[in-house]
Order: sequence, then C-alpha cells, then structure tokens
Amino acid sequence: MSSKESCRAELRIAIRQLTDRCLYSASKWAAEQLVGIEQDPAKFTPSNTRFQRGSSSIRRKYRTHETSVTPIAGVSYVATPVMEEDEIIDGDFYLLAKSYFDCREYRRAAHVLRDQKGSRSVFLRCYALYLAGEKRKEEEMVELEGPLGKSDTVNHELVSLERELSTFHKNGTVDPFVLYIYGLVLKQKGRENLARTVLVESVNSYPWNWSAWTELQSFVYQELRMHNESLSKCEYLQGTFGNSNYLQAQIAKAQYSLREFDQVEAIFEELLRNDPYRVEDMDMYSNVLYAKECFSNPCDYRAWYGLGQAYEMMAMPFYALHYFKKSAFLQPNDSRLWIAMAQCYETDQLHMLDEAIKCYRRAANCNDREAIALHQLAKLHSELGHPEEAAFYYKKDLERMESEEREEPKMVEALLYLAKYYRAQKRFEDAEVYCTRLLDYTGPERETAKSLLRGMRSAQSGFPSMDVEHFPP
Repeated sequence: MSSKESCRAELRIAIRQLTDRCLYSASKWAAEQLVGIEQDPAKFTPSNTRFQRGSSSIRRKYRTHETSVTPIAGVSYVATPVMEEDEIIDGDFYLLAKSYFDCREYRRAAHVLRDQKGSRSVFLRCYALYLAGEKRKEEEMVELEGPLGKSDTVNHELVSLERELSTFHKNGTVDPFVLYIYGLVLKQKGRENLARTVLVESVNSYPWNWSAWTELQSFVYQELRMHNESLSKCEYLQGTFGNSNYLQAQIAKAQYSLREFDQVEAIFEELLRNDPYRVEDMDMYSNVLYAKECFSNPCDYRAWYGLGQAYEMMAMPFYALHYFKKSAFLQPNDSRLWIAMAQCYETDQLHMLDEAIKCYRRAANCNDREAIALHQLAKLHSELGHPEEAAFYYKKDLERMESEEREEPKMVEALLYLAKYYRAQKRFEDAEVYCTRLLDYTGPERETAKSLLRGMRSAQSGFPSMDVEHFPP
C-alpha cells in the first residue's frame, strides 16, 4: 500500500474512533487532512476536483524549491497502530451515554457508564465528568464575579479524576484516549511535568488525536522562529497532503513571519475560495490586509487602528500599543484611540496603570462618546489608593449619567463609592445624600446603605445605632 493510501486508511479509522469518543475538534481536523490528501490524477472525478485546484497552484507559484523525493531527516511514514475496540462491547449503554453527552448532559452520561469497564466507556465517563466540572466552574465564575470578573473557582471533579486515572496509569490499564484525559486533568491541577509526559505517551501511542497535540503545544514556552525550516517541512508534507487547507494556513503563518505579505494574501484568497466559511486564522488575514493598507497609505489612521486591534485580539498588547500610538498621532481627537491605548497599558503583560490614567484623561477630554474613560479613571485611582481622585471621577461620571438620563449599573457603583468616601471624610450630610439614593435599589447595595446610615447616625449622636427601617421599602 502506498504512503498516501496508508494515510487515508488510518485517517478514515481515526475519524470514526475520534467521533465515537466525542472528540469532535480532533475528528474535524483528521477529516480535513483526509480530504487534503492529493488524489491520483487518473482517479479524478467531478465531485473531488474542487478540492484539488487552488492550493496546488499556490504551491507551484510560491514554492522556493521542489520537494525532494528523499524524506527529510526525522520524518518517516510509520504506520499508526490501529486501535482495537473493547473486547467487551458496552454497546447499548455507550450509545445512550453518547446521546446524553451530545446533548451536553454530561453528568447524566457519566452516570450511565458508572459500571462499564471497557476502555471506551471509561474514557467517555471521565471526559463527561471533566466537562461537567468545567461547565460548573464557568457557572460559579459568573455567579461569584460576573462575566468579566476574575475568580478562583476550580473544577471540583479534578481530585477524584486524578485519583482514579493515576491508579489506571500505574496499573498500565489505560489506552491513549484515557491518557489524553489524564493529561488534561494533570494540566489543570498544575502538574505540568507529569502532564507533558502523559500527553507525549498518548500521542506516541495514537498520533491522530489532534486535541492531545494542541494540549502539548500549550507547554511550549519559547518560539524558535525557524520559519524557513518550517516552510521546508510543510513543503515536504505537501507531497502527501497537497490539498490540506490546514497545511496551507501553516505555510501562510511562516511566510507572514517572514513579512511576505503578498504571498500570504494570495494563500488566504485561495483558502477562502475553497472554504468560504472558514474562521480559523482569519485574524492573520485581516492583519495582513491592514498591514498592506498601512504601507500603501501610511496617513490612514483607521488602518493603523485596525492593525492594533488585530494584535490586541492575538493578546500582543505591546505591538497593539505601537500601532494605536501611530493611529492617535494621526487622529489625536478620537477618544477610541486613547481608550485602546489605555486598555493595552492595563493588561497583565504591561500593567502600566499611570500611563493608562494619562490615556483615559485624554479620552475624557476628547468627547468620550462610549462613556468609558471617566468610569475607568475612577476605578484605577481607587485601585491605586487615590480616594480623592477616585471620588472626583465617580462624581463626574455620575453627573454625566444624570444629564443623559441613563440608568446604568455603573451608577450604583458610583453612588456606593461616594457614600463610603464622604462617610470616611466625616462629611455625613453628603454621604447621607448618596445613601438615601441607594435605598431606591433592591440589591445588596440597599442593605449596605442602611448599614452606613446607622453608623453615621450613631457617630453623630454618640448613642447606639438607630433603626433606619422607617425608610421606604
């Protein structure tokens, strides 16, 4: 059997096995590579020619050298061991559990498989429990801190899963898929060295599980930037996967790093012709278009701003800041640009809060139509221990909301801060004004306002705190 036919056979089996285990991202990737294997021209049919056209023309146009017939060192076609299904068929229970899993009823799926001992059932039960814990963690995060807040919530299933899977691992009764779940659990628990070892063991046993490879990738701390070497390996792989969109995207990434924007644009245009609904790597394509626009029209502030946004989406605030500054230089009265710069300074990578404050001030002076700057100035000054400045900006933001007749969640935050600030300054009359306004709300801020009022009345009278239940409900 030729290397291409061998890969096809293995991928077809892998797609069924990955789909059967609900590893849908890995199954999708494997299916894309299956279609990406170049067909024998003699076997072309009208139904598959659309997968064979574009990428090969791009490859001919931009290939730096012809692919050698001799394989690159370290690369070989070693047949992936085809996994055998469980000898004891858990069929009916497994089908029921999988249907629950597909409906995202993870705990229900795990319960169905509680007594099943086959490796496939063990995998799906552990995977379902892991995802149930992740789902609950996200719910707790929102409940405790809000959708944008930080939280210390954890996946409560990790401890029991680690205990069970470590026992299986020591006994040597795990297959590559169970090893993958064990690696996920160890990674979440912060045991990175063991997680890396387990994931390597998993991909060595079963290389087609792309999800395991992506988890391994997250342990890479340093990018070697060997772009030419990467291109050489991709070109070699094109000998088999000549029509793989994924491989074309990897070539585009390497050429993007080499600043070959014309070639990158051509590749993405071809990718979109073949796969018009593709979403992967489109941020890079957008970045290339903005970069080319910047070079062709360096006085267009919108192009620099778009390029900054592209780097911001890639979590690269230093580069984003560089382009936002270029944009702000060309359009200094646009508050959005100053807010974008301030948000870069606020990121964990930079954490330059004083610079962020300067940018928010500029935004506030540039008719901040999105009403972000004043609130952020108040919050930052509060975090930095500047209560007087924080109160000043909370008051200005409150006045803005009142003048615009807006009822925003930020209003409660401003009222509460000002009430506490004026109480601390012993300006009880001012504090009482804000507390009284808070009594109109029904959330926890109402009880906080009552407590503040009792404390102030007690401090003013010198007697034990009075009851404020006479305030309207």
